[in-house]
Amino acid sequence: MSGGFSLTTNNRMELLAVIMGLEAIKWENATVEVYSDSQYVVKAINEGWLQKWVATGFKKKKNQDLWMRFITVYQRHLVNFHWLKGHAGHPENERCDALAVEAYNGPNLPVDEGYEKEENLIF
Repeated sequence: MSGGFSLTTNNRMELLAVIMGLEAIKWENATVEVYSDSQYVVKAINEGWLQKWVATGFKKKKNQDLWMRFITVYQRHLVNFHWLKGHAGHPENERCDALAVEAYNGPNLPVDEGYEKEENLIF
């Protein structure tokens, strides 16, 4: 699976990748090991940032739309997050990066409506 948007952020795409991976699991209570080079995503879970953001109603925090979607699918499974250094030769991480670059350079990318709404770009 891969894809992209015409205008978005790296953090949104990193988080969306995890969401879509978890949504692809068609049974409940799967044990899932997520490896990501996104400190934003991994630390949000492992260091309790997400819990704080939820408790404060995401005050002054971005990507609430995706985090709420994440919470829904995250709660269906037993998920562990692991950070790994990007561009360090990890085969699966290198493959993911190549897919991301390919998607980013693809034609006719859709609009990330959540990003545009958040950035007040929709008139």
